[in-house]
Amino acid sequence: MIEWFTWIQVAVAVAAGVLCLVLGAAGKEPNDYSLGAMLVVEFLLVAQLLVAVLAPAFGNHATGNPLEFYTYLVSAIILVPLAGFWGLVERTRWSTIILGVAGLAVAIMLYRMLQIWTVQLS
Repeated sequence: MIEWFTWIQVAVAVAAGVLCLVLGAAGKEPNDYSLGAMLVVEFLLVAQLLVAVLAPAFGNHATGNPLEFYTYLVSAIILVPLAGFWGLVERTRWSTIILGVAGLAVAIMLYRMLQIWTVQLS
């Protein structure tokens, strides 16, 4: 993992989550802003997958359990489209709130992935 890239991802995921929570609290249904913000989060997660797969080839190895790391990463990658699908199927304010919760959950998962990659000892 690249630390600065992960912090950017955490910031984007938190911003998208807060945006969706605010829009949901305002009674807005999922729209281009909420779904688009989550799409950016998903794009960055896929980029993180690519970085994580290539990083060991360049000497950047995980200090923690790689299986745990990739489980978090794949779960986060799956979580965002599921929340987006929910937002498209059930067009209510609660769907927008679910998008916000998913964004914040991804931010927490990214922070945990950073801990696994850099802090833990095998």
